[in-house]
Amino acid sequence: MNLDFQDLSGTFSVLDVALAMSLSFVLSVIIGFVYRATHRNVSYSQSYVQTLVILGMLISLIMLVVGSNIARAFALVGALSVVRFRNAIKETRDVGFIFLVMGVGMAAGTRFYVLAVVACLAICLVVVLMHRFNWFALNVQRQVVKVQVPSDEDYSHTVQDVLIRYTDEFELVSMESIRGGALVELMYTVRIKKGGEPGELIAALRARNAGQPVTVLTGYDQTDL
Repeated sequence: MNLDFQDLSGTFSVLDVALAMSLSFVLSVIIGFVYRATHRNVSYSQSYVQTLVILGMLISLIMLVVGSNIARAFALVGALSVVRFRNAIKETRDVGFIFLVMGVGMAAGTRFYVLAVVACLAICLVVVLMHRFNWFALNVQRQVVKVQVPSDEDYSHTVQDVLIRYTDEFELVSMESIRGGALVELMYTVRIKKGGEPGELIAALRARNAGQPVTVLTGYDQTDL
């Protein structure tokens, strides 16, 4: 019985391993800093950025192991297919960063060092430029207006007259009876005219709805009287 073991590490040199792993680490860290600097929302996760760095190095390692061996590649695909990730990606942009570190890791692991560096820097530059100059932003801010009116009269036309004066467009979303039928709550989506303030709209509506509550919900702020 032959108990000899064959070490296949000789298929690549120590220098290859050091360069691939070091380069994938450095480039993944750069990508992580770019992600942190260009992140806009409150869903930032330190764990996610650290995972990007680990993933870049891991992909580089996998590419070193696979090399040009097709059988080894299929074996790794089969082994990795049993892994299941249950964490939902909060933003589509995060998926792009995952593919970016994977691409950089693959390039470093297959020893396309120049390609890895150039591609990483070029794509990170594009990300920074899109963030800096706010490319593709649609500057249309909408608000939600909730108006409570007495149910004994039809106030809808009165409310709409105010909305016509203070908004560029509006749409009735819902109409609900509240407080045991004493009040009716009208909900609209509106786009306040340029230069207009939610407070002005609230004051105008309160002057027409018998002093009942009026609420204006904006993107991040709520003005309620």
